[in-house]
Amino acid sequence: MDKIEELYNDYFHDVYLYIRSLSADEHLAEDITQETFFKAMKSVDSFRGDCDIRVWLCQIAKNLLFTHSKKSKRFTGEDIPETVPDSTVSVEERLADTQQTMEIHKVLHKLSEPYKEVFTLRVFGELSFRQIGDIFGKTESWARVSFHRAKLKIIEELEVQK
Repeated sequence: MDKIEELYNDYFHDVYLYIRSLSADEHLAEDITQETFFKAMKSVDSFRGDCDIRVWLCQIAKNLLFTHSKKSKRFTGEDIPETVPDSTVSVEERLADTQQTMEIHKVLHKLSEPYKEVFTLRVFGELSFRQIGDIFGKTESWARVSFHRAKLKIIEELEVQK
């Protein structure tokens, strides 16, 4: 029980901010974060240590959020536009447009690791490149390069969909 309490104290704020950035709902983020630590408490012994514990917790939280979203049927797919936006607009600017956000999420979902996680942590989790590098046990430069490559892959895939 001490281990989960330590995890809770160390990572609650990070997980909460990550989920809040994905959901834009303060109360939902609180609920999902609480549920994340409950789920982590039940499965902490099965944590293999393949990644940073923060990444593991954020992945649990993200899965819980997606499950919640599916259950509440928020993302029905009806709002997906038929055309892909101009690629001269930055990926960050596209995220501001709610219709285009769904397209980017679909492309992001298909993106390979570590690009998917680096992009998610940077854009949705609002982590610095240094923090992302620390999570992966890599350098800040590695995080910057991985983020840049992820953006290029997303833009390329959106272009293909045109």
